[in-house]
Amino acid sequence: MNRLTGLVNFDWMHAATAASLRSDVLAGLTGAAIVLPQAVAFAAIAGLPPEYGLYTAMVPPVVAGLFGSSLVMVSGPTTAISAVVFSALAGQMEPGSPEFVQGAILLAMMVGVIQLFFALAHAGRLAGFVSHSVMIGFTAAAALLIAVSQMGGALGLPKSQAHGIIDRLLAVFGRLGEANMIAMLSALVTLITVIVFRRYLPRWPGFLIAIAVGTIVVQLFGEAAGDIAFVGSLPSAYPVFSLPSLDAGNWTEMLESAFAISLIGLLEAIAIGRSMAHKTRTDFDANQEVLGQGLSNVAGSLFQCYPASGSFTRSGVNLESGATSPIAAIAAALFLIVLVALFRPFVSLVPISAIAGLILYVAYKLIDLAEIRHLLETSRTESVIAGLTFFVGLTVNLELAIYVGVLVSLAVFLNKSANPVLAIGAPDTSGGHRTIRNAEIFGLPECPATLILRLDGPLFFGSVDTVNARFRALARRRPDQVNLILILHGVGDVDLSGVELLEIEAERRRAAGGDLFVVCHYPPLAERLRQLGLAVIIGEDSFFMNKGAAISAAVDNIAPDTCAHCDKRVFVECAFRPDERKTQRSS
Repeated sequence: MNRLTGLVNFDWMHAATAASLRSDVLAGLTGAAIVLPQAVAFAAIAGLPPEYGLYTAMVPPVVAGLFGSSLVMVSGPTTAISAVVFSALAGQMEPGSPEFVQGAILLAMMVGVIQLFFALAHAGRLAGFVSHSVMIGFTAAAALLIAVSQMGGALGLPKSQAHGIIDRLLAVFGRLGEANMIAMLSALVTLITVIVFRRYLPRWPGFLIAIAVGTIVVQLFGEAAGDIAFVGSLPSAYPVFSLPSLDAGNWTEMLESAFAISLIGLLEAIAIGRSMAHKTRTDFDANQEVLGQGLSNVAGSLFQCYPASGSFTRSGVNLESGATSPIAAIAAALFLIVLVALFRPFVSLVPISAIAGLILYVAYKLIDLAEIRHLLETSRTESVIAGLTFFVGLTVNLELAIYVGVLVSLAVFLNKSANPVLAIGAPDTSGGHRTIRNAEIFGLPECPATLILRLDGPLFFGSVDTVNARFRALARRRPDQVNLILILHGVGDVDLSGVELLEIEAERRRAAGGDLFVVCHYPPLAERLRQLGLAVIIGEDSFFMNKGAAISAAVDNIAPDTCAHCDKRVFVECAFRPDERKTQRSS
């Protein structure tokens, strides 16, 4: 069954065995233990009461697992989206208030609907045109904003109304004298505990243990810890069906934020899905995943969830725990319901400082320093995209950052498409057979009468001006090379504008006493060129499927006098051309 037409594909169930089901269930238990404290922490990042993070970890993973494409990716609350939700609503409503909660739930509905429109438009494949450096810069900015937002909680300071990174830092430093030592100790112990467990015992529920240790530290001080803020009791352990309120917030502003969140969510989910598919050697359909994410957010909004997407951390843990199918994500959601019911009394005792310590670790892990260093060393363009996204996210807001990053990324892509590589080639027989290599790089001699060019990139309306300018510049610098062999090597697309350019170039070459010889190895591209009339325009005798035939035709088209006085003889075919030097030696 096609996953886009049938919506749900249970092909993975046909491969299920008792052993794989056991592995999925155990992976689900591990995932539930990890997401319990994570969901509470992510809700805090989003400015929501803890139960809404738990709801978002229960409903979207099931829907995304059933309707998405990835077998092992786990959806739910994520750090980046939580940060954007807070950024989108904090200026309009009081974080944690009923209005704020309703705004977050309505955002989930908007995000889901937008993602469903993306799926109908088959926009999943477009994510491949957005540079990964956008997510690197965005994630780094979100991580720093998250870390700064939790400094007050880690120090035991009252909640601040500041929003920008500078305002938040000033608010914290201005009240350092009010810091609570017990809260600081709780945050520090939580942070150290999670670092130790994630490094040395990664399969253990380190997040859950760290929260427990941070809570115990506070409880040991008894009444002396009375001034510390706690998470408080959960009003309900289970999400209930409830239609989102359409009166929450300013619709215009929320739609702008919803569009940004939908982009972020899809970029995250597709990146994770592709990575997981590569590791598991399974197929991945990006557009199917877009559909699954959209449905998961729409369904989540009906059960009090805020926007969700694929989670890097939980997907990685799910795979490491032996998951083989979406049953693991479904099992994790069911186990989470059980764990919340069992640990519900404990959650009310968790200090905000312990949650802050856990979030500081999450924020630190979001910044991949090795990847950033590699980016800076290998690509100036990608570094600029990441840096610009990071700067806008840090100084303006995260929603605008994702727009700026995507637009710059697409601009770079369009610029590359409009400026295909046109390399000068020459024959190289050093390996025992003839190969056309880059003449400038390898220092190879060229035929004085024939220019060989290899085109790598699309030949369409967006690139014809650049290619034509290159043709003209070479014609001015090399007036004697009247023949042109054009090898269409990496031409993925060609349109009527491209064929018209080749027609004009053929006319110019013939007017100068030469000709244009087009080489196209790829049969579908050759058929496309014939449909556009290229073979008729330049003649079948100037259109070739291999370089050897084109070179023979070009050599035959050189005036005998030109060959007679040539000392280059770069082609094998030159041996059959007139040679004045041989005549002089024989006489």
